[in-house]
Amino acid sequence: MSAVSRAGLLYLGLVVFIVAVGFWQGTANISLLLLQASAFALVALGLNIQFGYGGLFNFGIMGFLMIGGFAVTFISYPLNLKFWDSDGPLLLLRALIAFAAGFALVWGARHADRIGVKGGWKIALTVLCWFVAYVVYRSQIDPAAEYIEKTAGFVGGLGLHPVLGWVFGGVLAAGVAWIVGRVSLGLRTDYLAIATIGISEIIRALIKNMDWLTRGTLTVSPIPWPVPGPQDYQASGSDNITSFIYARLGYLAATLVVVAAVMFLVQRAYHGPWGRMMRAIRDNHIAANSMGKNVTRRQLEIFILGSVLMGVGGAILVSILQIFDPGSYQPINQTFLIWVMVIVGGAGNNWGALLGAIVIYLVWVLSAPLSQALFYFISDWSTRVGWGAIPEIDSRAPQMRVFVLGVVIVLALRYAPKGLIPEVVRRDR
Repeated sequence: MSAVSRAGLLYLGLVVFIVAVGFWQGTANISLLLLQASAFALVALGLNIQFGYGGLFNFGIMGFLMIGGFAVTFISYPLNLKFWDSDGPLLLLRALIAFAAGFALVWGARHADRIGVKGGWKIALTVLCWFVAYVVYRSQIDPAAEYIEKTAGFVGGLGLHPVLGWVFGGVLAAGVAWIVGRVSLGLRTDYLAIATIGISEIIRALIKNMDWLTRGTLTVSPIPWPVPGPQDYQASGSDNITSFIYARLGYLAATLVVVAAVMFLVQRAYHGPWGRMMRAIRDNHIAANSMGKNVTRRQLEIFILGSVLMGVGGAILVSILQIFDPGSYQPINQTFLIWVMVIVGGAGNNWGALLGAIVIYLVWVLSAPLSQALFYFISDWSTRVGWGAIPEIDSRAPQMRVFVLGVVIVLALRYAPKGLIPEVVRRDR
């Protein structure tokens, strides 16, 4: 069977599966599941660019999702007039000036060799400038944060359109990825993975504890939708169920446009000279470097591109749920799950990553209610035969998601070790 025929059959099976779930869960629920799956598909495509194209092990996906979530919250959440009518903006401006001055001071120390300061003296000067910059910045940001939390709670948002928040999420993720890449790329594979995990945890700690900016674990809601919401359709006379269906289908159409545009661009890139160069670096970076390719620069490039999609996907997820809760981000949901999507779907194949994202997300979500129904059936039967009921079914059923996902991984690695739709390598003879 050719690769195209195999992909076609798998996607046909996916359509049948979605239709079956729609009959079981209802149109409103399946539209929400597909909406969330489309956002995860963007994130999976971003990881596929990094790992499938470039062989980069990024285990800091959760951090980029949090960045995207913060970005859309900051851009689209309504203005907090308590903050803008207080001295908070002036205090933050002072902190920003202090940060810029500290940055300039450290930058000057890093380039002190231009004025003759070299060796140990340059290192000592750099360390001293870092210390001075830190003290100056903290002397301004700490009073500003305390004042904002007491008077306004937090900064709030800018009240702009959520799509601008999606864009800002990608831009902010790109900036962070550039910093992470400059620090981490060039390390050995296992060191790169460890470094990205650490940086992701740093991002999570910062966002959870910067209450003056993100509201921390108190959460921010409701985040506005980029399309008319259920309340808008209800105001036009639609009932509750119909309004949710219309709203979610409208949102799904918007996200599908984004996914389709991304798929078109990454497919063009994959089959073009840029994609061939990236795969050459992935397969043998030493040979690629000997051919004159700047391996580190290209790896930084692909790391940033993948992170942009992760940031956009994280922003869309927060917009869908209409709540930004830094405490809800967990590595098993926001990193491990994405890796499973790409590996099961087929690393290096965009259609495989897309299929894997939808299938794995649906399996992840639906395994809990299926397990619950199965447990209740077994519990009723065991009660009738005198063996007693299964205790704590409602709390045990969600835990079965990890077990089901593990079974899926084992089966995929056993019968499709290269993924459901593996990468097709064409060799010119």
